[in-house]
Amino acid sequence: MRIAHVALWTADLERLCGFWAETFGATVGDLYESARRPGFSSRFLYLKDGPSIEVMQGPWIDAQNEQPERQGYAHLALSLGNREAVDDLAAKAAASGILLSPARMTGDGFYEAVLSDPDGNPIEITA
Repeated sequence: MRIAHVALWTADLERLCGFWAETFGATVGDLYESARRPGFSSRFLYLKDGPSIEVMQGPWIDAQNEQPERQGYAHLALSLGNREAVDDLAAKAAASGILLSPARMTGDGFYEAVLSDPDGNPIEITA
């Protein structure tokens, strides 16, 4: 069994896709606009390895998260392969003002840092 993709809602599809492309080198897929659900659109983000991420937008999504379908997820963890890669991206995130937690060993044995996407969702980067 494997994860096919992770999906998340956003109020600004293009901004979030741009973040993933710039920060993680994701390839952004073609825009899909639903004929069955007016206003729904999405794009898939493809990383080097692992499942893809479907970023979805609709007029019922708002940045204040007051609707039943709200933007975001709990968090997403990306394995970068080694501590040096975590340190490098954490430094870049700190310089950009999006670092939430610096690189460290966690109590459960992970070397990780945490950064934020433009919607405020945490992304753990691990070795």
